[in-house]
Amino acid sequence: MKIYIITFLLSTLLFSAHSQDKDYTEAFELVDVWLDAQKDFENLPGLSAIVVEDQEVLWSGGFGMSNREKKLKTDSSTICSICSISKLFTSVAVMKLYDEGKLRLDDRVSELLPAFDLDQKFPDSGPITIRTLLTHSSGLPRESAHPYWTGPDFPFPTKEEIDSNLSEQETLYPASTYFQYSNLGLSLLGEIVEEVSGVPFDEYVQTNILEPLGLGDTRTELPEDLYGSQLAIGYSAEMRNGKRNKVNFFQANGITPAAGFSSTVVDLGKFASWQFRLHDTTIAEILKPSTLKNMQRVHYTDPNWETTWGLGFVVFKGSNGNTWVGHGGSCPGYRSSLQIDLKRKMAFSVMINSSGTNPGKYVRGINSILGKVESSDEEKDPVDLSEYVGYYSPMPWWSEEYIATWNGKLVSLPLPTDEPGERMTFYKHIEGDTFRRIRDNDELGETIIFERDENGKIYRYMQHNNYQKRIDR
Repeated sequence: MKIYIITFLLSTLLFSAHSQDKDYTEAFELVDVWLDAQKDFENLPGLSAIVVEDQEVLWSGGFGMSNREKKLKTDSSTICSICSISKLFTSVAVMKLYDEGKLRLDDRVSELLPAFDLDQKFPDSGPITIRTLLTHSSGLPRESAHPYWTGPDFPFPTKEEIDSNLSEQETLYPASTYFQYSNLGLSLLGEIVEEVSGVPFDEYVQTNILEPLGLGDTRTELPEDLYGSQLAIGYSAEMRNGKRNKVNFFQANGITPAAGFSSTVVDLGKFASWQFRLHDTTIAEILKPSTLKNMQRVHYTDPNWETTWGLGFVVFKGSNGNTWVGHGGSCPGYRSSLQIDLKRKMAFSVMINSSGTNPGKYVRGINSILGKVESSDEEKDPVDLSEYVGYYSPMPWWSEEYIATWNGKLVSLPLPTDEPGERMTFYKHIEGDTFRRIRDNDELGETIIFERDENGKIYRYMQHNNYQKRIDR
């Protein structure tokens, strides 16, 4: 099989216009400001993020600390637990064996795993198969019979301990009846990879997926020797007093195929670019292109019509009407997200080294800011607007406001906000230090007038006969 290794040019800001003829420079500058503010207002230890278009990194960045005690900064190469995003790699491993004719989607788990003796509570149930495990429709319990999400020590079981306790568990539902997210099910898929391939799961994934894709910072474990340096320390959800406690180090052991991997946003960006390549070719690279496309179609819809799943992938319709795929992750002290817009060939990944905050909202926020970018051939005012850029105080009404340049206009963004794209307000330059708000129908609204101090520097602006003073950060 011909393997394509893509070398990524990584930088804090790397932009591309491509066929859409769009310049994202100012948009990503606003993304920087927004994420930095959210990190502070939500008391996040650290956050890293990346945006990829097809084979190119448009932007990547890091905010806050990967290790608060040692004051180590987070960047795009910071390693975090990716928890349930591990399921995507396990699913790819299963489907590689499928491509090789070594298993079928409708093979029964009981025929592949001699240790599988979990009680089928429903005599009329359909079979528990590879397909039902991949779509979380098997009816299996969410977890194995162990309290591994319980702190402070998180006692993850070994594979042998999982198997030895299967006989103590039973199905929750008949197979193919309801969606029931199951870490147990994906852990068993990892065991199936071992059983069918004859190779330990970790070795199989490393040799057949991670190395061919050049994912040097992705592992089937948390690298303990890097803990507190490149591997971020995980912190708890925020307590009532505003503190976040350090979470104990853990390894997922037998739950690794479902929740044990670690990675960086850079590596997840490469993983997404591999998927875009497969969508554009007929040449196999780890998987056949048709196999990946099949994985990213809806294979199961819950009776509530709200939950849709592919083979390993979450599959959903985005706010733009496009098909999105990906997965999220939540482990003790870490949250992560990988979301991919298949039509636009845009991928977003966010990692946070603390519990209690959903990284998916940062993906949505970044995407909403980029969605405001217009064609770069739009006529621009030749006036230099950079002197108006900065933070302004709207106290006591809300915390901060940031004013930036945007394609020959000014844009204001209140901070913090969970919906940056919706909260952006644009202003057209009229003359001197006078601007007018651009309404949604492109007509001009109220006036905003900036004022200068005795040195000629902007120090406040007036709107609706009231003032907001510029503040330093």
